[in-house]
Amino acid sequence: MHTFLSRANAVSAFSLSTLAALTFLCFASTVFNNYTTPVNINAANIVLKNVPEYAVSREKNDLGALRFDLNADLSPLFNWNTKQLFLYLTAEYETPNNKLNQVVLWDHIMRRGDKPKLNLKNQHLKYYFWDDGNGLIGHKNVSLSLSWNIIPIAGNLPSWTGEGTYKLGFPSDYTQGRSY
Repeated sequence: MHTFLSRANAVSAFSLSTLAALTFLCFASTVFNNYTTPVNINAANIVLKNVPEYAVSREKNDLGALRFDLNADLSPLFNWNTKQLFLYLTAEYETPNNKLNQVVLWDHIMRRGDKPKLNLKNQHLKYYFWDDGNGLIGHKNVSLSLSWNIIPIAGNLPSWTGEGTYKLGFPSDYTQGRSY
C-alpha cells in the first residue's frame, strides 16, 4: 500500500508543521508585552580633549570621557521566551554638521539566570566617545540613555529604550595633560 519512505515523509511533514505552529504560538504569546522599565543614569568626571584620531585621519577631533552610574531593575524584561538581553548605553546629540549623532559608549550581554538588577557605580566607558569634528566643546544637551535588544527563544528581535535619560554638558575648554 504505502512504502516506508512515503510513511516517513508524511510523519516528518506533519511533525515539522506542528513544530512550526507551536513556535508561532510561543512567539505570539509574548509579542505584545511591554518591555520598558525605569532606568536611572548619572554621569560625573566629564572630560573633553581635542586629539588626532589616527584611525581616520590626522585631524583633531573631540574625545569625551566620563564615568557613569547606572541603576535598573531588568527582571520584568525576562519571561519564558527571553533568552538574553543585549544592553547598550548611547549618547545622542545634535551638531551643525549632523542632525543626529548617536555613539555607543558601553554594552553588556545579560543572560537568563544572571542577576537582573544593574547597579553600576563610577563605571568607565567601554568605547571611545569620538565626535567627527569639534561638536562636543561647550555642548550642553547630550542625552545618555540605556537601550536593549531582547534576544528571544522564538520570534523577532525587538529593540527598546529605558524610561529615563540623563542630560550632560561638556566643558567650554579642552582639558590639558593627563586626566581621567
